[in-house]
This record gives sequence, C-alpha cells and structure tokens, in this order.
Amino acid sequence: MNKTLLGCATALLFTTMSLSAHHAFAAEYDEKNLVTVKGVVTSLRWTNPHAWLYIDGRDASGKAATWGFEMGSPGGLVNRGWKRAELKKGDPVTVEGYGAKNKSSIANARTVTMPDGRKLFGGFQETPGNPFK
Repeated sequence: MNKTLLGCATALLFTTMSLSAHHAFAAEYDEKNLVTVKGVVTSLRWTNPHAWLYIDGRDASGKAATWGFEMGSPGGLVNRGWKRAELKKGDPVTVEGYGAKNKSSIANARTVTMPDGRKLFGGFQETPGNPFK
C-alpha cells in the first residue's frame, strides 16, 4: 500500500470516529418535551465536545431530581456571553430545555436564567430556539 493511500485511509478512519462520537439533537432529545427546572447548581463541567450543567431541582410537575443539562461547547458558550466561573455550586438557576427521549432527568439546555436574572442561551447549534444560527 502506498503512503498516500495509507494517509487517506487513516484520515477517513479518524473523521468517521469523530462524527460518530458527536450526536445530533434529534437523536437524544424530544423537541416537543420542553422542561423547566428550578434548583441549585451542583456542578458545571466545561468539557468537550459539550459542557454539562447539573442541578438539584424540581420540574413543573414537582418531580425532584438531580438534572443533567447538556450544553454547547465551552468555546461556543463563551462566544454567547458565558464566563467559565460564573456559576458556582449552590447558585439558584432556572433551566429550560428539551427532555431526553428516554424520559430520564437529562435534557438539552435552551436557556439558563442566572442568579442575577440574566438569561443565556445554553444549547448547541442544533438546539431549537438557538438565536445564534
């Protein structure tokens, strides 16, 4: 096998692996299942490819749970006005997002109402309602 063919095959392999690791909104979240959860921050993890916000809270039905909200990439969040250390453990927040298709306490964040009352978009590119498309 020549070096050019080997290089192309390797590049194709890594591209395929990267694309399969990154999922689409519609694969995991239900656009018709908008959830609103009020609670307190337990952690905010600035990880790639997406950040995660965890809160102990209650949804509109009163169900108490630790909720995990998948968010946009850290770089995308910064471009939308987020600051890395802005939310701390114990901060009160309200998060609107789209519930997981499996009905767990996981959702894709749309807007996060910060402790000072500001609302920031927290989703990723495919999140419905993205004002930054």
